[in-house]
Amino acid sequence: MEIVDGGEARWAHDYAVTIFLSETGLNGSAQLTRQITPAHMSAMIFNFGSINVDHVYRVAEMPSPGETLTAGSYQKLLGGKGINQSIAIARAGHAPVHIGAVGSEDSWTMEQVRNFGIDTALIAQSAHPTGHAVIYVDDAGENQIVIFGGANQDLQPAQIEKAFKTCAGADHWVLVQNETNLLADIVDQAKSAGFKVAYSAAPFVADTVAELIDKIDLLAVNEVEAEATARLLGAAVSEIAVPQLLITRGSKGVEFHSHGEVHNQPAFQVEAVDTTGAGDTFLGSFLAHHCHGVEIAQSLRYASAASALQVTRPGAAVAIPAREEVEMFLKQRKA
Repeated sequence: MEIVDGGEARWAHDYAVTIFLSETGLNGSAQLTRQITPAHMSAMIFNFGSINVDHVYRVAEMPSPGETLTAGSYQKLLGGKGINQSIAIARAGHAPVHIGAVGSEDSWTMEQVRNFGIDTALIAQSAHPTGHAVIYVDDAGENQIVIFGGANQDLQPAQIEKAFKTCAGADHWVLVQNETNLLADIVDQAKSAGFKVAYSAAPFVADTVAELIDKIDLLAVNEVEAEATARLLGAAVSEIAVPQLLITRGSKGVEFHSHGEVHNQPAFQVEAVDTTGAGDTFLGSFLAHHCHGVEIAQSLRYASAASALQVTRPGAAVAIPAREEVEMFLKQRKA
């Protein structure tokens, strides 16, 4: 994996620069060329995120301990909290930089990522197998998920350095989740580079949350994770000491706490088919707007609409709606 612009790849605010992205080892080799201008440079999002293969089984109801059920259907899909969030960012109209890893022989997953318009230049090939998830989805649209980290736990320090050495500034964001390794190093280097950090604290790991909480600019959790974080800190949920706190509450909507203010966004009422990836869709859609200075209320409303549409479709990444679909949905809900 190599990034070249005639000696040293770099991003800059004050001039346009061409970056040549060269990849080898996947279906031969390919070279992509991108012109990055100052307009593209405002508020970039660097997502150090998981990439999974989702094995999705539809069941009438969740199995009890020791019970064997026959699935009504099976799908193999692209997933993982990290890539779901990157796809949501991209479909909201902003191009994220995704940093991750897949198994060295997994051309299927890399092709799926490309098909969603995500740049694969900083996605490494690992000796470990691609991470995967076994997902049960019942007739009510609820899910149970077991994940295997695999290559997601094999991010290398060189990937962090390559992402950060070329770009610095307070306008940019780094997004992390608990499905990859090197979280502390990523966050420390992000803060040193002047980036803001958004942290999706899932799957919830108390020790990791405790280690990172003082360095986070935006903490994104569901209501269960919010309560667990509050217990960890010995505080009420409203007293969690981060500059910005995003709490998704499913059908009850969303709360956003920022510098003493609380913003509430009700959930749109829809017929849920599959709730897998709804929180990832919300966070990616929200961050894509929020980091570009869109008003909080508008960012929350857009993200709520995107996640509402997403749960009406089966799957996680494949169900994330395009910006045009979300805007049409919002227009219809205003009528």
